[in-house]
Amino acid sequence: MRYIHTILTEAEARQRAAAHAARLRPLLEPYLQARRRGAKHPVVDFLFEYYTFRPSRLLRWRPGLGIAVQGREARKWLADPDFVETTKGVTVDPSRFPAHRVPSLQWVVALLEQTAARPPHLGCYGLHEWAMLYRADRPRHAHVPLRMTPDALDAFVESRPIACTHFEAFRFFTEAARPRNRFQPTRDTMLALEQPGCLHANMDLYRWAYKFYPWVGSDLIADAFLLAYRIRVLDMQASPYDLRAYGLEPIPIETPQGRHQYRERQAQFAREAQPIRYRLLQTLRTLLELTVTNSPLPKLQVA
Repeated sequence: MRYIHTILTEAEARQRAAAHAARLRPLLEPYLQARRRGAKHPVVDFLFEYYTFRPSRLLRWRPGLGIAVQGREARKWLADPDFVETTKGVTVDPSRFPAHRVPSLQWVVALLEQTAARPPHLGCYGLHEWAMLYRADRPRHAHVPLRMTPDALDAFVESRPIACTHFEAFRFFTEAARPRNRFQPTRDTMLALEQPGCLHANMDLYRWAYKFYPWVGSDLIADAFLLAYRIRVLDMQASPYDLRAYGLEPIPIETPQGRHQYRERQAQFAREAQPIRYRLLQTLRTLLELTVTNSPLPKLQVA
């Protein structure tokens, strides 16, 4: 099959699977233990509640499109109808990508392309989390204390411009906060507004990766997940919540020093996210090419 570019022996695949689990277990095992106890965590819970990829699937290594694996263990994957055995080994089969999901695939490719092509806009300072609490009856994370009074929180929101471009964040704004946002994003405007400086756009690389598992391989999904985890930490450190009980010191964006610190880390995450975005885009463009047309897509221009 022409789309197979890498062949792994059984030993090589076993090594990759072990390395994959070793990266994820230090974060996942404490989360699963806490979940069994009914304990809440405002950072990690988000990654399995807002995002819907189960920990068991995240830990389960699969090679992804274009990689064939030899050996007995790989043949067990044939119980999954998305896999096929070839003369080169067992591989995920693009011809088995469901036809009804092609429009979704096309939309995500367009979203990633347009986001990657834009310059990052920095300086939102994480005010989306504040806007979710502005004049609210109660906090969204009721089990976590605030680090200021509601009146002080409202006064700070009123003192700063809000420039959130991310629809999924904006839809959780309070009714009172929405008119204060420079943008009024909707699901229909995502292609026009998504930009690579946005923390949530970069966390969402994880969503767009696992959405197309197993055609997107586990190594790339893990890269996106671990980046999303680190971004979520910043997201909550810059929020009005007091997370010191979880070992997270606040980043006080209500001060010039805190805003500088936030902007520097936001810029760093934008730089880290772009290679993941390009790798994901290349995989999804290839999947789209193999699924809907025999003619090659235009070559991806990487900045």
